[in-house]
Amino acid sequence: MSHTFLEQLWIARYVIINGIGVTVSISLLAILAGSVLGVFVGLALVYGGFVSRLIVRAYTDIIRGTPVLVLVLASYYVSAAVGLDLGPFSAGVLALAIFCSSHVGEIVRGALQAIPKGQTEAAKAIGLTFTQTFTSVLWPQAMRQCLPAWVNTAAEMVKASTLLSVIGVAELLLRTQEIISRNFMSLQFYFLAGGLYFIVNYGIEHFGKYVERKTALPS
Repeated sequence: MSHTFLEQLWIARYVIINGIGVTVSISLLAILAGSVLGVFVGLALVYGGFVSRLIVRAYTDIIRGTPVLVLVLASYYVSAAVGLDLGPFSAGVLALAIFCSSHVGEIVRGALQAIPKGQTEAAKAIGLTFTQTFTSVLWPQAMRQCLPAWVNTAAEMVKASTLLSVIGVAELLLRTQEIISRNFMSLQFYFLAGGLYFIVNYGIEHFGKYVERKTALPS
């Protein structure tokens, strides 16, 4: 049995590699875009005016309360209905980036609110603009607090990428299902897929720890 599995694994090696590449690409794009958008969401929640805070709060609450699968289907089918020519890959990245941004926005909001207000007032007193205050005073401190929760969110994006198979994105899960449909080795190849997802998330976790060590204050 193991010999047969190794033979099938060798036959399907390029399909699996392609699936991993698509999964990593989608996850990376969604995490990057979602993180950038999430920073602006967090800023709006803390420092925005009443109207902007109200709008962004509604955005985060609605997106966080919506299942990822619904966002994926909406990004694919609603975008086509309104005339946007988004393929499955682009629609999947958009859905995951939106979902990621709502979570990162809440993480950034909590980190910014944990910084004593006196630091912002001191920055104003010495003539710093808000942009200078954020980049030089607030963000370095907030980033250290954000990292653990951000790593968890990034790992969730990798796991959520499996849902993109429903709109035809040829990521790792869909490729695995295609392989199983040919050789019927469901247990072996699903275990293999689970192990590969674990390796990707393990890498994200260690990257987060590396950044955390590099940004830690000297004791």
